[in-house]
Amino acid sequence: MIYKGSVILLKKNIDTDEIYPGRYLDESNVDEIKKHTLEGVSEDVHKREKEGSIVVAGANFGCGSSREHAPIALKASGISVIIAPSFARIFYRNALNLGLPLLVCKDIDKRVRDKEEIEVDLISGTIKTESELIKAEELGEYALSIIKAGGIKELIKNRGKL
Repeated sequence: MIYKGSVILLKKNIDTDEIYPGRYLDESNVDEIKKHTLEGVSEDVHKREKEGSIVVAGANFGCGSSREHAPIALKASGISVIIAPSFARIFYRNALNLGLPLLVCKDIDKRVRDKEEIEVDLISGTIKTESELIKAEELGEYALSIIKAGGIKELIKNRGKL
């Protein structure tokens, strides 16, 4: 499970309202939801999203309310991986349950540059930048199985078919 992409570097304490503004919570169409991903961060960041981008953020990414729309919007907009020194607990679990890969990596937001091309190996927990190989916390086997399945619902649904 290797992901390559351009970094969207974000500050610390990005909350779920910045990831997906609350004024759109009545929206249920995924194509409409993805149009508002990271809209609360800045117009520049919102316009830069593209398939395969990798979000690197400061500590406490996904804090705020427990709205599931935030990880849904990130996944729908094509964000392939999110890396941060820490995540809000509920956001982390919501993202994982949806099959959105997350890595915890100390000081990652200080070790990469915005728009830098990086490579993330989810299984080994390594991040290859233009200048170094960085070790993140490895995901457990169960978390990897959820991501491989495309989310916890798919994992449970396919459990009897394996």
